[in-house]
Amino acid sequence: MAATYNNLFLDARRRLREAGVENAPLEARELVCKAAGKTREQYYRDMALYASDAVEEQLEQLVERRVAGEPVAYLLGEWEFYGLTLMVGPQVLIPRMDTEVLAERAILLARAAGDGARVLDLCAGSGCVGLAVASNVPDCRVILADFSEAALKVCKENIRRCDLNARVTCVQTNALEEPEAALWDFDVIACNPPYIPTGDLAGLDRSVRDFEPRSALDGGEDGLDFYRSVVSRWGVALRLGGSLLFEVGIGQAEEVKAMMEQQGFSNLQIHLDTQGIGRVVEGTLNL
Repeated sequence: MAATYNNLFLDARRRLREAGVENAPLEARELVCKAAGKTREQYYRDMALYASDAVEEQLEQLVERRVAGEPVAYLLGEWEFYGLTLMVGPQVLIPRMDTEVLAERAILLARAAGDGARVLDLCAGSGCVGLAVASNVPDCRVILADFSEAALKVCKENIRRCDLNARVTCVQTNALEEPEAALWDFDVIACNPPYIPTGDLAGLDRSVRDFEPRSALDGGEDGLDFYRSVVSRWGVALRLGGSLLFEVGIGQAEEVKAMMEQQGFSNLQIHLDTQGIGRVVEGTLNL
């Protein structure tokens, strides 16, 4: 028997709640919109209308995948970050709200650097941080850098989506190695590297552990491999007075701050996320 869009929503919401999905109402609505190819506005307009069998079948598949643990962002193929709707997929981490702290600090520093500021988003993933900077600082230039070719393909699509081709480019590079000669003279380097200790990966929520890319999560034995490398190797890519910013995991801020101090960074600050957790470590290169 045919169901209305509202009935499909109610059923999807119930099943997601039973599976323990925290934001079941929001996710159910988004999955119905995805299955039907409708915007949110069209969905609300058409709630009382009957959906086709094809829409019901598509929604059934999406709900089954979500109940099995697949992140809703991957099912939708896009996610919002700092006002931008970005393409995401299993090639990249899903942008988190916590990372908006890193984006906010990078935006403020890029503005302070003035016209023509150069910004590097290192370990860029989807490119969310660098694109947030470029979209909010009209005169800056941004490079999105990642070692993963698959991630860089997502970055390129997101540059196109945001209509930022004129000011944002992509480069393949390894943050665990010395920067290439072309990567130099930045006012801001923002880095959200892999920072989960290898031994902790198995204990992550299955939606992260089983679906998000391990290479974007695994920070080595203590989770700090990338911080050690970037702090010791990538200072040469900064202009004098330039700033290095890191997102860090819970409990890592003080260790990363100490690393930066040992390498000559000053004006060191730790910025808290909405939960009061030290989430971003920032320093200035004055040597």
